[in-house]
Amino acid sequence: MRLIGLAVILAVSLVLAPLAVQSQQAGRVARIGLLCATRCEGPGLDVLRAGLRDLGWVEGRNLVIEARAAGGQLDRLPMLARELIALNPDLIVASGPQPSRAAKDATSVLPIIFVAVADPVRVGLVQSLARPGGNVTGVATLVPGGFMAKQLELLKEAVPRAVRVATLGNPTNDVYRVTFPVEIPPTARALGLQIQVLEVSEPGQVEGAIEAAVRERADALHVLGDPIFHSPPHRLPDLAARARLPAIYIVADLVRAGGLMSYGPNFTDLFRRAASYVDRILRGAKPIDLPVEQPTKCELVINLKTAKALGLTIPQSVLGRADQLIE
Repeated sequence: MRLIGLAVILAVSLVLAPLAVQSQQAGRVARIGLLCATRCEGPGLDVLRAGLRDLGWVEGRNLVIEARAAGGQLDRLPMLARELIALNPDLIVASGPQPSRAAKDATSVLPIIFVAVADPVRVGLVQSLARPGGNVTGVATLVPGGFMAKQLELLKEAVPRAVRVATLGNPTNDVYRVTFPVEIPPTARALGLQIQVLEVSEPGQVEGAIEAAVRERADALHVLGDPIFHSPPHRLPDLAARARLPAIYIVADLVRAGGLMSYGPNFTDLFRRAASYVDRILRGAKPIDLPVEQPTKCELVINLKTAKALGLTIPQSVLGRADQLIE
């Protein structure tokens, strides 16, 4: 009888143990640090918050989000990362290359989830996509085949008359520094293009860069991915329109705001996937055990209204490959 009683107690304990863990989880308030280059606002971060709600993490109930944004002053990011770490969050979500670098440099212990970093292996955030190592993992924008080069090819195909292309990049962006020299010069030579490199490291320099492109008689503009170029989404498209420069971007929101075309991953999906990483780490997973995810394709978005305003006829060979046409 005593053995039967012990067996019953053990069985009941095994049933109740998971319930006790769930009860503790339900009563817990998670704290997340959010580090951003410009603003901790916008469609992507709205999707991140919505994704967390869908997974049971609701601000004001069992979730606190401590946000720090550099407002485009990227040299403030290391200080902001240290501020977040001092708050002792459960993890940090870093949006973009520079916030991810600042967070990684600030801690080797606290879990870090990056989102919207094009090549996390090449820039040294993780050891490999399958085995990130350390305390960092996340969702990359990397698509096999090199989308910087593909953007340039699409721009040339859409604007056949283009000979001189101004390329806008941020030298503080690790992805720009390591990927641009590998992809752009050989692609430009193959396409017969001259590249005018315009480096911009803060938002206040953007307008001057576009003016420099006009002075040097650029035929088109190639905007590389960087947070300071994407926020607010209408700024660069407005400047390019005034300069009458056909431009290609990585973020489709800039095309919806009046830009000509974009080629890049679906950023909404990236931020939605980042929410699942947050959820898994809050429930006990370790970054070292979570492979980096990457999109399987890029999307081509073209604004036909903008093309018409520029007096540009996009070839059918390009239009036929578009995932979205804005009219």
